[in-house]
Amino acid sequence: MTELLGKAELVAFLATADAERARAFFEGTLGLRVVEDTPFALVLDGGGATVRVQKVERVTPPSGTALGWSVPDVAAVARALGDRGVRCLRYETMEQDDLGIWTSPAGARVAWFEDPDGNVLSVTETP
Repeated sequence: MTELLGKAELVAFLATADAERARAFFEGTLGLRVVEDTPFALVLDGGGATVRVQKVERVTPPSGTALGWSVPDVAAVARALGDRGVRCLRYETMEQDDLGIWTSPAGARVAWFEDPDGNVLSVTETP
């Protein structure tokens, strides 16, 4: 019983107050495949995990990172995001390079950005 959910499919949840804008961002900008668009949620394929973007009246984004991807080249992704009009976030308490990438003490390289509703998303390259 130790692997109660260890082999279950992961479903991630975000929220949007503007489903059309969210769909344009996740599908058009980030390249996620739309699985279903219902009156209640935009369902996306997030690289094998399901991402349900719930349609709500008002969004209060969490204070930290809501969703992230592991990528082989974070600098290439940060540049591609910039080319698509997405700016990486900058944090005063972190030393980040020109692209907005922070290198952790363990060597992971991370960049953060927001979706149209203010949910913080990230891309991480591990050593």
